[in-house]
Formats: sequence, structure tokens, C-alpha cells
Amino acid sequence: MSHQPGRHFLQIPGPTNTPLAVLAAMAKPTIDHRGPEFQRLAQAIFARLPAVFGTNGAVVIYPASGTGAWEAALVNTLSPGDRVLMAETGWFAGLWQRLAARLDLETVVVPGDWRRGADVAGIAAALAADTEQRIKAVAVVHNETSTGCVTDISAVRQALNAANHPALLMVDTISSLASIPYQHDAWEVDVTVAGSQKGLMLPPGLSFNAVSAKARAAAANARLPRSYWDWEEMIAINAKGFFPYTPATNLLQGLAVALDLLEAEGIAAVFARHARAGEATRRAVAAWGFETQCADPTAHSASLTAVRLPEGHSADRLRQVILERSNQSLGNGLGPLADRVFRIGHLGDFHDGLVTGTLAAVEMGLVAAGIPHRPGGVAAAMAFLAGNA
Repeated sequence: MSHQPGRHFLQIPGPTNTPLAVLAAMAKPTIDHRGPEFQRLAQAIFARLPAVFGTNGAVVIYPASGTGAWEAALVNTLSPGDRVLMAETGWFAGLWQRLAARLDLETVVVPGDWRRGADVAGIAAALAADTEQRIKAVAVVHNETSTGCVTDISAVRQALNAANHPALLMVDTISSLASIPYQHDAWEVDVTVAGSQKGLMLPPGLSFNAVSAKARAAAANARLPRSYWDWEEMIAINAKGFFPYTPATNLLQGLAVALDLLEAEGIAAVFARHARAGEATRRAVAAWGFETQCADPTAHSASLTAVRLPEGHSADRLRQVILERSNQSLGNGLGPLADRVFRIGHLGDFHDGLVTGTLAAVEMGLVAAGIPHRPGGVAAAMAFLAGNA
């Protein structure tokens, strides 16, 4: 068909569905980014945004994808040849590691099996062995979008403190911010990386660094080249309600409304809604007789679920069948998980009906694709949601 009726179900793990109120704000005429109306907008955002990160410190906003925020975290704080300890948790942790290597940083990787969060014991051992304190930063992905596994960031901080190690702690929250509990200050994170297109319910185009006083002090002596990504130039002019270059004005108009929506629901309720959706989805997966990619029940993501299909069955073909029959997009497997898993996003702007509708399209797709499974996944999810309002 050249046209598929009905609303498209965008159930990938980001970008997520953008609420109509946010779209309406973005569709307003572009305003003067040097004028008083923009100044009021920016000052209100900078006053409210830190609470989403759990910080009282500065949050820098870039017109960029999350990859830009990865780079900004590194180039603001480190010098050529500095050693960075990075945990292998999946595809995106690997991309961050490769980016660091291209910046002339020495990366040391703590291995992982892509079925759990970061190996905190391995991180602790590497820190304890670093008696010369050559490791200058520890970089970890909070919620690995390719696997649906969450890392305990407070435990990583405890490992740093137990080793009495001065390395900076950098955390990628691109698919966890405003979806899974996170505390930049309480967990003593130095740089938090985030993007606009997931829990913040915006289209792609904004990225963020929440920065600690320790990170800003490190930036004073860091020697990696930076200009566009420089924190201090941004922070200085942000305090006046402006940016050092042309900002993404209409995305910022949308961000202000997204913050309204998060505050109106209440961040605790936002986290609870995501947790319920994750549990309902996992119950459906178990009822179908499948495994989740995340093998550690304590590390299951509330943002997405990666589903392993039986050997010999194509996850990409299943995704194609679901797209053609139900006008629904699901996430593909990445790297070694290509064609072996599909990923169900349940983050951002959604409710119970969207969760069960998504799972119904998957169950119908399993039948249509001829993939062996047990029926009743949707019923299991509905029973859980009905009993846990």
C-alpha cells in the first residue's frame, strides 16, 4: 500500500513520540534569539532543567545529537593521551569508546557480555590496580539502548570512592533520563550526557552535559582542542539567558513545554509509569516463551525491552511483517545482535493503551511470520497493568 491508515506506532527506543503540545510549541514562529522573549524562555529552562538531572549545578545545552554530548564530555575535561576506563555493555558503549579513541585518548575497556549492566567488580579491580592513578575518567552507559540493561551508577561511584580514586565519573543517560531514576549530584557524577529525543519527548536535535564543580575544575587544565563544545563560554552567557551562537530556538520552545508536562505528571509518577510498562512488556515476552536480552532481573530497563528470538528466526523479517501489517516500527538488533533481537521501546509519551497496542501488534506479527511461540502475551501484560494502576 502507498498509504497505511491510522497513526503510526513509533515504538523504537528513540526517537520517541512527540506530544502534540510540544509539536505545537515548536511550530510557533521562530523568535529573536537575542531578544527579551527568548531571554525569558532560556532563563526559565535553565532554572528548571537541572532538576530532571538531579543536580543543582550547570546543564549545558547543545544543538547536537547525543554523540556531540559524548564528545563534549571528553574534550572539556581531558588531554591527549589521557586514559579512560570504559565498560563494555553493548553497541552504544562501544561507539563512545571508539569516539574517545579517535580523540587521541587511551581507552581501557572492562569486558561485558551484552546481557547485563557494567561489570562493577571489574571496574573496581581496574581502579584498585591503577596505583599511579593514570585513569583520568570512568565512562559508563546508564541504560544500554542496544540491550535493555541498566548499570547501577551509585555502585560505580562507590567503587571509585573505595579505591580513593580521583578519576572523573561520566555517565550516558541518553535513553534513561526522565524515564529511569537518576541522581547526578547524589551519585557524585561529574558529567552526565543526555539527548532530547527519548524521555524528554522532543525530536532529535538537542544534547546536554550536566557538569559538576570537579569537572569544571578539570576543564581549566584540559588540553584537548575544543571550541564549539566549550563549557565555560556557554555557561557564562547562559547565565544571562543567551547562547554564544545561534541556538535551536524552536526545539527550546518545545523543551519548555516538555518540562511543563514532566512537572505536571510528577517525576516520581513518570518513573513509575515507565517501570510498569517495562514489567508488562517482560511478562508478555515470558508468556510468548522468549527470553529478554537482559539476563539479570535486577538490571531490566524501564525504557525498552530487547527480545531474543529462537535460533533460525529472523528478527528483521518479523519487524518488517509488523510494519507492513500494523504500521508499527520496532528497534532492530545492533552489532552481534543484528537480526537476532528486536527492541520494543516504552519510554517518553505513552500510556497503557499504547503499551498493550504495541504488544498486540507484536503477537499478531509472530503469528503472521510463523515464529513458534505460546499465545497469551498480550493477556499477561493486560492482567498486570489492570492490577497495578
